[in-house]
Amino acid sequence: MAAGLRIARESYDIASVDRREVLRYLGYRDQRLSDELGERIDAVVGRCLLLARPRASIADYPVASVDAGEVRLDGCTLRLTGADIVGHLHDATRVALFAVTLGADIDRELRRLSLTDALEQVIFDAAATALVERAADAANARIRAYAADLGMFTSWRFSPGYGDLPLSVQTDFLAALDATRQLGITLTPSDLMVPTKSVTAVVGIHPDPQPGLEGSCSICSLAEFCTLRTTGRTCRG
Repeated sequence: MAAGLRIARESYDIASVDRREVLRYLGYRDQRLSDELGERIDAVVGRCLLLARPRASIADYPVASVDAGEVRLDGCTLRLTGADIVGHLHDATRVALFAVTLGADIDRELRRLSLTDALEQVIFDAAATALVERAADAANARIRAYAADLGMFTSWRFSPGYGDLPLSVQTDFLAALDATRQLGITLTPSDLMVPTKSVTAVVGIHPDPQPGLEGSCSICSLAEFCTLRTTGRTCRG
């Protein structure tokens, strides 16, 4: 395959968010939830789902070299630096990059709620965080299916800001995905993304199965978005 092969620009129709995930982002730890608060959370989640436009840009690049402290990709200027990402991608032959976003309407609603209802702002923020992670799962599932079609396997996703992979890679990361034009994602001077409910991540594509991934489709976090099972296959080969 050619360097810099674009896999997809995708939109995701995500109809629900697990209330347990929203509660986790709110800091709940098995406390009793009143019916009134539960209904309020569900209503806020519903509004978040209506306003969100989950979209992704996904690209695949061959690994050009892995040196001490840096992974270079063939076909783009992105350099993935740090011992953690080098260890994560140590035997990858290709790297998939993705960016997902919920869109600007989510940020506008967060700003509105900051002026009108502090509690709903907190709930809405947690709901949006849970939703963008679901969108990241959908993009991740797409990459796993792509790797399986190549007879290869993926590692778990690794985002700038994890470990010692610095946020300063975000400029070249977004450029490698054409994410500003495709998705409207820009960066602040401190390399934070706008819209704020956006995620970027690296997924290694490897010749052999990788340890640490889910051993069963029944517990896989990507199962809802998996297209492999409909063909009778799994990402484990």
